[in-house]
Parts: sequence; C-alpha cells; structure tokens
Amino acid sequence: MDAFEREIAARTGVAHAVALSSGTAALHLALRILGVRDGDDVLTATLTFVATAAAATYVGAAPVFVDCDEATWNLDPDLLAGELASRARAGRLPKAVVAVDLYGQCADYERINAACEPYGVPVVEDAAESLGASYRDRPAGSLAAMGVLSFNGNKVITTSGGGMLLSDDPDHAARARFLATQARDPAPHYQHSELGYNYRMSNLLAAVGRGQLADLDERVERRRATNASYRRALGELPGVSFMPEAPYGRSNRWLTCVTIDPRGFGASRDDVRVHLESADIEARPLWKPLHLQPAFSGCPVVGGAVAEELFRHGLCLPSGSGLTDADLERIVDAFRSTPRRTGPGR
Repeated sequence: MDAFEREIAARTGVAHAVALSSGTAALHLALRILGVRDGDDVLTATLTFVATAAAATYVGAAPVFVDCDEATWNLDPDLLAGELASRARAGRLPKAVVAVDLYGQCADYERINAACEPYGVPVVEDAAESLGASYRDRPAGSLAAMGVLSFNGNKVITTSGGGMLLSDDPDHAARARFLATQARDPAPHYQHSELGYNYRMSNLLAAVGRGQLADLDERVERRRATNASYRRALGELPGVSFMPEAPYGRSNRWLTCVTIDPRGFGASRDDVRVHLESADIEARPLWKPLHLQPAFSGCPVVGGAVAEELFRHGLCLPSGSGLTDADLERIVDAFRSTPRRTGPGR
C-alpha cells in the first residue's frame, strides 16, 4: 500500500497520496478535513454520480447544485462565480466547492480556483473518473486543495474497489490516515479520543492497483482510440453529437458519450438504448442530474437546464479498455440499425 501511494503521488504530481477503501471515502474525508460540518453549504456540480454530493451530507452539510457548461459538460465557472458573489453579499459563503472531472475530462480549474480564491473557499477535485487525464499539462488529481481518485471496477484502472486522497499538504495527508484507521491515538493500547472510520485500502488491493497503474498510459490510449473509432463510425449520422473535448486539456475518455436528437436521428436516446439492449449490448443514460434525484429534493440549484437537456438526450456507449475491433463493429452496426421514423415530424 505504501508503494502504491508513492506511485500514485508521483504519477499525479502531488506530494502525498492516501489509499482508501473507495473514492466516496476520500470525498468524505476531504470534506471533514476541511472542517465542513452541520449547517454548512457545499457547492458542487449537478451532472455527476451521487457520491459527490452524498459525501457532503455525511458531514451534515447541504449540497447546492450548479449547472454545467455546454462546451465541456463540467461545472460552469461563470455560474459558480455568480453564485459565490451573491452568497458573499448575503454572508452565506459555502464551506467548500467540489468540482467534478466528468467522464474523464477535467473541469476548468483555472477559472474555478480563481472564482473561489477571493473568498477563501477551498476546492476539492473529484477526479474519480479522470486518472490519466490532464489540464494545461497538469495531471488530473493535482488541480485543487485536495484531489480524489476512484479505483472502482469500471474505472480506467481498478482495484475492484478503492480510492485515493491526494494533497500537497502533509497535515491533510496525516489527518486522512488518522481518521481512516479508526482515529487510533498513538498509545501502546487501543485508545480513541475521537471517532474515525475503517477506510484504509488493503495491501492485497493495493498490489492489484500497482500492477494496473503500470499500464495506465496504454489503457488511456485504448479508451481514446475507442472514442475515435466511434466518432469515425457514428459522427456523420444526423442528430448524433459527441461529448466535446475541452481545448485546455486531454481527456482520458473514460466513457464515450453521445447525445441523440430524435428530430435529426429519427429515434430517441431510449430507442437506441433499448435496441442495443436487444442485441445484448449495455448502454446507459448520462448521469441523472442530482437536483432531479429524490434523495436531494429541495436542495438549491443554480441553473440546471443544460444538465437536464444532456440527460434527456445523452447516452454512454460501451467503452471498456478490453473492447476489440469486432466488439466495436458489432456495437456500431447495432446503433446504426436502430429503427428510425421517417417522413414529416421525424
């Protein structure tokens, strides 16, 4: 585990990495270390997996959701800046901002950090999906006060389950290790002055992670090649658009995502998904915006229309590093053979 931490730290360009049982655990600890507690607000993206916002609730805070930018699908820095200015005037600044690197593409941290810095609001980078990606030649995970990685079974590299907390601050890393090992005091007996968690990664899973980390570049290139193959095969279809790659960075293309306009394509996102399913091919809608999730009903949202539109039309295609050319050909053929409406009103 110590070696895995050193190797991840070197790969992401941070001073310290703490191996944990999940990316969710890393998010939880990051917010606790930053002092987020009952009654605080945490601003975060609405177009993301539930764990990003759930971590805020674990420490008693309330998530406030911010819409995404059409050009990158990530948290909109302009909406964030406007919300921070409004909250500063009202004396209700958030305790933290959690930005998300969606589907392997880094958010625009230069603008996000610039929006937060005047108010002293720390930023956490949820890089659960973006290991191997970069932002202005800096590695994902190194772009905020703390970064979070996930090694869940569907990630570019996996330990079957696991995560990592990244930071240049030695005190943050030491505090994370302490809390992740049941907050055991330095005593010859078992003594606990506060409550912690059983969040450390096992050595066995860390060994798996080390083996996969050695192949990270190859895995990212395979994901990017898969994305390029889909673009060549489907990009000319009317009504089909791909998630754009931001000019400021390089995505790891964790998942290849498309939007399908039924007026142009002649079939909806769900028509395509169900047709693929009939051919034993799994595809899933984009993340459902968190402000639409029943678990977060009543939570504030800034904007939301962009995320809702992406969810309405967005589909994640099979993207695993092990896909063969034959697999891709079968997926593309099935996609193209989706029954489509013709004539007026298509």
